[in-house]
Amino acid sequence: MLSTKPNYSSNPLLIQAANNAIARRIDRERSDAVLMAQRAGITPDVWQSDLLRSDARQVILNCSRQSGKSTISAVLAVHEAIYTGGSLVLLLSPSLRQSQELFRKIKDIYNALESPAMPKPIEESALRLELDNGSRIVALPGTEQTVRGFSNVALLICDEAATCEDALFFSIKPMLAVSGGRIILLSTPRGKRGFFHSVWMDGQDWNRTLITARECPRISEQWLEREKEAMPSFWFRQEFECEFVETMDSVFSFDEVQAALSDTLEPFSFDGDLT
Repeated sequence: MLSTKPNYSSNPLLIQAANNAIARRIDRERSDAVLMAQRAGITPDVWQSDLLRSDARQVILNCSRQSGKSTISAVLAVHEAIYTGGSLVLLLSPSLRQSQELFRKIKDIYNALESPAMPKPIEESALRLELDNGSRIVALPGTEQTVRGFSNVALLICDEAATCEDALFFSIKPMLAVSGGRIILLSTPRGKRGFFHSVWMDGQDWNRTLITARECPRISEQWLEREKEAMPSFWFRQEFECEFVETMDSVFSFDEVQAALSDTLEPFSFDGDLT
């Protein structure tokens, strides 16, 4: 029996109408990354929508484990590469494995957006994606040696920033000097030390976002209470409540060290003879 259903796929008017609708949607996504996230199958939380629509150049995310900080940073990376032709997006993580995980999120988002109107890949590997609009996304393990040589960075994302070395932070900042690019640091805390703690506490002109596990709708209160009972207090406070707590191997607390510092003491000098 022949089907009486109309064959919409071969109707040129309907095809053109569908393509026009896609083009209009993509044009709206250019100025609203939330729409792009939704098309990729992601429904952002309120704080994530705020970040996607923010134009802050320096962003630090102090967010609980499993809060979605890596996913939303991946959305920003894809949006930058697609809608700003010729941009370089650099992804840094403490290890190669972590860099691969973040890059995999990016590839999943990009693949979910497949459309004739989108830029196409011209080079692709486990840690690199280059598009035909000239944009590149490059993932690297975050060490000072691996990042040197990159310049004119449009977007720099440092994942698990609290576990990266201070030398890395001082090496990556000059990459943004000429381009005026954007930097995003994301992590849970790892004690009262390192550049992530310093930027969170004292960094000038940084946009700060704090999201604890209790503010994440995907983490249940019951699960959190069980974990709170099962793990050391300092670890729970750090991983899920986003507190900068003392490390277990600290002889003196951060506050004790700070209290011992003084700008009023004269430098010690000795002119005597020790013999």
